[in-house]
Amino acid sequence: MIAAVGILGAGCGDAGSRYTPVSPDAPATAPGTSTSPDRNGPSSDTPTATPSADEEKRMRIEITIGGQRFRATLTESAAARDLIAQLPVTIDMGDHGGVEKTGPLPSPLSLDGQPEGADPDTGDVGYYAPGQDLVLYYGDQSSFPGIVVLGTLEGDAAQQISELAGSVTATVEAR
Repeated sequence: MIAAVGILGAGCGDAGSRYTPVSPDAPATAPGTSTSPDRNGPSSDTPTATPSADEEKRMRIEITIGGQRFRATLTESAAARDLIAQLPVTIDMGDHGGVEKTGPLPSPLSLDGQPEGADPDTGDVGYYAPGQDLVLYYGDQSSFPGIVVLGTLEGDAAQQISELAGSVTATVEAR
C-alpha cells in the first residue's frame, strides 16, 4: 500500500519532461460518448471523449505508510513532474513541529515557475527546497520561504497521517 507523505526540498530536475496522467479508475469513455466513428464517420451527435484541461493537468500519487494507503493529486508544475520522474521511492519521514511529516527525496525538484515560498494548507503535499524534502501537511503551517505546494491529499488522509506518531516510512508511487 502507498501512503501520502510530504517532504520538502529544492531541485533542478528535467523541467522539459512530459507526463500524461492516466487514471486506472477512469472509464474508457464518458457516458454518452463514443471514441469510434459510426459507419458514416463521426458526427456532432457522437462526441469523442476527451479529457478536460483540468484532468490533463493532474498527476496522481499513492503514499503507503504502515499498511495504510493515501492518495494525492498533484498540480501541473516542473516540480511535480520531477517528483513523478523519481517514483517509486521509499522515504524515511520524521514528524516536524506537530504539523507535518518530512523526508528527503533522492534528487532535488525543479523550482521553475515557483514563488520564493508558500503558505500550505492542511492536507497539502509539498516540497521544502532547502532540505530537498517531501512534506505531508497534516496541520497548519504558516508561510515560509522555500516551500513549494505540489498538490493535495485526498479524503481524510491528513487526519489519518496526523494520528501516526513519530517517524514513519512512506512509499510513494505514481498511480
